[in-house]
Amino acid sequence: MAVSAGRETVAVLGVGRVGTAIARALVDAGYRVLIAASGDPEKLAAITRIVVPGAEPRWAREAIAEAEIVVLSLPLHRVVGLDPAPLAGKVVIDGMNYWPPVDGVIPMFEDAPDGTSAIVQSLLTGAKVVKTFNHTGYHDLEPDRRPAGHPDRRALAVAGDDPAAVKVASGLVDRVGYDAVPSIVSATASPSSRAAACSVPGCRHPNSARTSRRRR
Repeated sequence: MAVSAGRETVAVLGVGRVGTAIARALVDAGYRVLIAASGDPEKLAAITRIVVPGAEPRWAREAIAEAEIVVLSLPLHRVVGLDPAPLAGKVVIDGMNYWPPVDGVIPMFEDAPDGTSAIVQSLLTGAKVVKTFNHTGYHDLEPDRRPAGHPDRRALAVAGDDPAAVKVASGLVDRVGYDAVPSIVSATASPSSRAAACSVPGCRHPNSARTSRRRR
């Protein structure tokens, strides 16, 4: 599904199963992809060649500086330690979910009536946070991609409070291989509001059945 388009640069922070799946899909979609973890990028070089061929390992700060879009695919407890300054003004895709068995119990996310992205936005002052990719499994992300117009193409919700940032993120979702369902309900909206953005046929939600999108 490679796309011949401009070489926009996307930084993916986090090299777990979700982050590497997103990174591979972005490489295949024609993006220049920089990946970063918490340590020395030289230690990522071998795994990058094997797991995400075509991506470039970087220090996190360097990856952010070079990218137009930043994808966060980290355990949520690590977001607390991120320096918000380099992310100011950037479109930041929040592809994370709070999962206590992995993250441990984090009070600020445990008691988040407006959703975890409200907390992420408050921590990353100045960033333009958009929520997407969090409602499909890493094992489904790549095989479920389809070209535009395909009758079985699925959809992903894209929620944020900055219309321009939502438009940018929606374009990325489309290039990766999904119909984008943009929603300006705000990335800091309640979980039920964000779920409502995913109520169209074919939109993936972690608790929903696999459904093919019917064309109208």
